[in-house]
Amino acid sequence: MPGIWQSLRLSYAIFVLCVLGRIIGCHASDQERKIYIVYMGHLGENVESSSMYHSSMLQDVVDSRFQGQPLIRSYTRSFNGFAAYLTHEEQEKLSSKEEVVSVFPSKALQPQTTRSWDFMGLRENAHRNPPVEGDTIVGVIDTGIWPESESFSDKGFGPPPKKWRGVCKGGQNFTCNNKLIGARYYNSVSPSENDSARDIQGHGSHTASIAAGNAVTNTSFFGIANGIARGGVPSARIAAYKVCLPFGCQSADILAAFDDAIADGVDIISISIGITNPAILTNDEIAIGSFHASEKGILVVHSAGNSGPGAVASTAPWIFTVAASTSDRGIVTKVVLGNGTTITGKAVNPFDLKGKSFPLAYGQEVSSSCNDQSARACVGGCLDKRRVNGKVVLCSRNEGMEEALNAGAVGSVVPSTEALDVSFVVPFPASVLSAPLFNDLQGYFNSTKNHTVDILKSELVRNLNAPSVASFSSRGPNVIFPKILKPDVTAPGIEILAAFSPLSSPSEFPQDKQSVNYNVLSGTSMACPHVTGAAAYVKSFHPNWSPSAIKSALMTTAWRMNATKDPKAEFSYGTGHIDPVKAADPGLVYEILTDDYIEFLCDSGYDAAFLSKLSGTSVHCPGNKPISNDLNYPSMTYKVTLGDENNAAFSAHFNRTVTNVGSTNSIYKAITSSSLDYNITVNPSILKFSALGQKQSFEVTISGTMSSNTKLMTASLEWSDGVHSARSPIVVYSDQL
Repeated sequence: MPGIWQSLRLSYAIFVLCVLGRIIGCHASDQERKIYIVYMGHLGENVESSSMYHSSMLQDVVDSRFQGQPLIRSYTRSFNGFAAYLTHEEQEKLSSKEEVVSVFPSKALQPQTTRSWDFMGLRENAHRNPPVEGDTIVGVIDTGIWPESESFSDKGFGPPPKKWRGVCKGGQNFTCNNKLIGARYYNSVSPSENDSARDIQGHGSHTASIAAGNAVTNTSFFGIANGIARGGVPSARIAAYKVCLPFGCQSADILAAFDDAIADGVDIISISIGITNPAILTNDEIAIGSFHASEKGILVVHSAGNSGPGAVASTAPWIFTVAASTSDRGIVTKVVLGNGTTITGKAVNPFDLKGKSFPLAYGQEVSSSCNDQSARACVGGCLDKRRVNGKVVLCSRNEGMEEALNAGAVGSVVPSTEALDVSFVVPFPASVLSAPLFNDLQGYFNSTKNHTVDILKSELVRNLNAPSVASFSSRGPNVIFPKILKPDVTAPGIEILAAFSPLSSPSEFPQDKQSVNYNVLSGTSMACPHVTGAAAYVKSFHPNWSPSAIKSALMTTAWRMNATKDPKAEFSYGTGHIDPVKAADPGLVYEILTDDYIEFLCDSGYDAAFLSKLSGTSVHCPGNKPISNDLNYPSMTYKVTLGDENNAAFSAHFNRTVTNVGSTNSIYKAITSSSLDYNITVNPSILKFSALGQKQSFEVTISGTMSSNTKLMTASLEWSDGVHSARSPIVVYSDQL
């Protein structure tokens, strides 16, 4: 059985490129050539922002045998730069040029709903603003889209919004409509005349329909999770940007998609793609593209990653970073033993054995070529087809399910070695058990020679512990920007039913030839478009709000999560679980302008030359400015250095400004959490407003003692006028966390 990471992301490979037709011959220098991104910052009006200038730069450094061939793509619509095939020596020469910000290799990134929107309170009959929602354009950077899906039908839609500047370049046999108003595809590694924006993997169709798909009745996965599949903003338009192929999503293509999407006029960008490890800003293609989107008033929503409990890789403050959590509905697959005992496992099993029990086979009785240990593990090539025929195979190793499938078994039962909180689609009757339950099943097998099992079709159960953060969801602290809490929020990302590509295997087993229009997937990839849809919903009521205001509204109105359920607390779920309806009327918002981000980057150690190129303005970073925590972020985070000490006293100060977007005349009072571990003061503790748009500033101070035993303190500040409530977590953590 593919591991969780195969189920949560598309597999990728590292390629040593020697591309025919682009590079003549295949000498040693050719073999060293790979795709690099040459990032040159803000898009200016001068000649340096042209494809011709990019070509001339390459002519200065590239071997004469290859001139005219290395350039892959110029980024000239929304920011400045290009992608090219370069040797290490050539990229070093380009790096030394004054106009170049950074040069970094293009890498393969990974792609990371009938009930979920109801769970969040955004029901089908929720109050909406249809004219503005219908003018909202959601750009989805992913594996493409299946244009014929009912989720993307344009029945009842008028023409695209007048602000739309994009195109439908979907390739052969691909047609856009008044719902799916734009499509583009990118393939820097192996371009072909058969390239298309059509989704052959399912991931992009799934994420697009979660964010903005039509309401489609009577959808299910073979009768499982039956209901109405809909996006957060069904009236919104979609523009699809395909950057992922089966082997991954190239950095060069991701930046090209950002370059186009910004210029095309999308309102929000949803990107459920990421790297495993965090990268510094100059080498982070998503952070770079998102910065230029933010400059143009476009909010970028990004998945936190599926490396939990490892570090979140989406780190920049202008990105809206989303963790994945459960909803109140789960999917289970029960196994009924011959003695009448029922064991409940995790799997999305669409197969019905009609109440028939089959013999349970295990170990040497299913193999003539392997030892008992390998046979029990169902190691590849160990199972004999004639010995497993008509039987359900017990495998002591999760991955053994695939061997049981290949050998022709009726079904399989395996232990979970990874996530116990997620059900994945299986290609034949199967269930995945926790270690204790698997031990019980082994005990039953050893207790009788007449051991039989019936694997039932999956059913829905009520999840009373929801929401809780998924085990696979990447966690903080933020290793790139320690003063910024990441992830920002959490949203449903487990067992989500949404649109899919009928060309892709629903279980990701190549042997699985089933074809479906709707599939159940899990991952932060699924959580991300929930926040995209929620952000578009808020924007439909406040079309002139900045990206930071929309982000603030969703962060400060999020449901408070139970820190006792997760040892990393806010580093797992940010400010909490989003509440889209409440976010449409937050009362107060924390706004951040581009200049504020530049000042923050100055404070974070980036030099003025880099920031001037990034922003296209003259930047001066004060040399001796003390480090502050004053970026106007809706959450507050402070890192305490313990070093070799067991205890360290701390006192952290945060200056913030809120804008009144609630009632014209209002008085907000500060409510803080309390603990013996810390003391919080807010000055002033009362904010009085007499007009919409009015701003008021305040200072928060938290002091206490951090110990090597504590490592993490979580507190909160809440501004309330009796109607609205804007809550900000205050997180203090040690360098030993």
